[in-house]
Amino acid sequence: MSTDLTRLDVTALRAALADGSTSAVEITQAHLDAIAATDGTLNSYLHVDGETALATAGEVDRRRAAGDELGPLAGIPVALKDVVVTEGVPTTSGSKILEGWTPPYDATVAARLKAAGTVLLGKTNMDEFAMGSSTENSAYGPTRNPWDHDRIPGGSSGGSSAAVAGHLAPWAIGTDTGGSIRQPAAVTGLVGHKPTYGSVSRYGLIAFSSSLDQAGPMARTVADAALMHEVIGGHDPRDSTSIDAPAAPFVEAARQGATGDLSGVTVGVVRELGGEGHTDGYEAGVLAAFQAGVDQLRALGAEVREISCPSFDLALAAYYLIAPSEASSNLSRFDGVRYGLRVGDDGSRDLDEVMALTRAKGFGPEVKRRIILGTYALSSGYYEAYYGQAQKVRTLIGRDFVSAFAADGGAVDVLVSPTSPIVAFPIGQRVDDPLSMYAADLCTLPASLAGTPAISVPCGLSEGLPVGLQVMAPALADDRCYRVAAALEAAQDAARGGTFLSQLGASA
Repeated sequence: MSTDLTRLDVTALRAALADGSTSAVEITQAHLDAIAATDGTLNSYLHVDGETALATAGEVDRRRAAGDELGPLAGIPVALKDVVVTEGVPTTSGSKILEGWTPPYDATVAARLKAAGTVLLGKTNMDEFAMGSSTENSAYGPTRNPWDHDRIPGGSSGGSSAAVAGHLAPWAIGTDTGGSIRQPAAVTGLVGHKPTYGSVSRYGLIAFSSSLDQAGPMARTVADAALMHEVIGGHDPRDSTSIDAPAAPFVEAARQGATGDLSGVTVGVVRELGGEGHTDGYEAGVLAAFQAGVDQLRALGAEVREISCPSFDLALAAYYLIAPSEASSNLSRFDGVRYGLRVGDDGSRDLDEVMALTRAKGFGPEVKRRIILGTYALSSGYYEAYYGQAQKVRTLIGRDFVSAFAADGGAVDVLVSPTSPIVAFPIGQRVDDPLSMYAADLCTLPASLAGTPAISVPCGLSEGLPVGLQVMAPALADDRCYRVAAALEAAQDAARGGTFLSQLGASA
């Protein structure tokens, strides 16, 4: 029974709770048992509090038996990336500099999930301060991919992706700065959605790059991702970048897409992201799976055409100037004075020395690399040459999106590309080659820089490993992402005779 419960998606778990065939405690215990049995290998969680989780689940069961009105997700377990501040629960952002810190408040995302009745299983592993594409930069060791334990689960939300793909949580929250929801979803066979920037509150997310960071859902199905998005989304007055606009009906969009009818939808294949003549750096198996996915969209009634977005070729360079620059500012708060790690405070050193020793001990190599790069890009004499130019490129990328979606630019409804140019690579293969690691985000960066929504949905296998197809839409048109992704998902499931993760072997 426990194994069966961990294999169910959220939609099925809600139905089982509603008809009384299981309880919140049984579901929670099944996942805790799976974590105990498997996570010693995967290392997807940094903190698990089974006692509190079971107590929360027990309260849900008591209230359900009493006939109380419950939240829409009452009794459903969830995992949170360890960048999401959670009251009373250790939150480290994958860094030694925050080891032992227990927040006194909830991030808005955590608060909304709590209000909806979810049961927090724990906090998931991640690249330190969300800086990475493989979860090898965690101060607490790398996470492993459930499809192949010798390979990475993507990053920086690799703990969340491994937990969901490995059946240690039915779904999870990730955060996406340059692709850190979509890329790990792609390489572990999940659905991962980066919402429109500002449509999900950033209040209580430990900041990496404030103009890019965005929380979003990671799930096994498009419908589950849409459901979580509806719960966590919406305006938040505590976030100055929060958009004061009603959320689109994401669940209904996914339901409409699952009917398999994309008549009237125009899909643009981005030439610069794996299109004809732009295949350098893309694995042949990835391109083949992506093309098969595009063919399925066409078979579902969509009109498919190629679209050129020339500024997308500059996204990688622009991102790795803008994000480190913002990180160098955001991470200045970790000084060993107010909270977290404090090194060398023995009375013989001044504040500057204590601060230097604390940061040297608390920050890992990738964080230090990006702080140095960002500080240099913002320094006097170089600001306009680097950071200023990168922001101009960002504007051009946004204009390419606007042009693609505009009537006079081709009037496509969505853009598609591979989510990642490669499948999950072996642990250790790229850790000493930062430029090679950064290239894993090649396809996801344009939507991050433009603030537009994008979703990754499985579209096949290459060498026995998952490949993701990315669907991008105009700002605040996240529902288009869900509709197209759900249609592709339904077609894929029908062709395979089961869900994508059913292909994951016993190693999970």
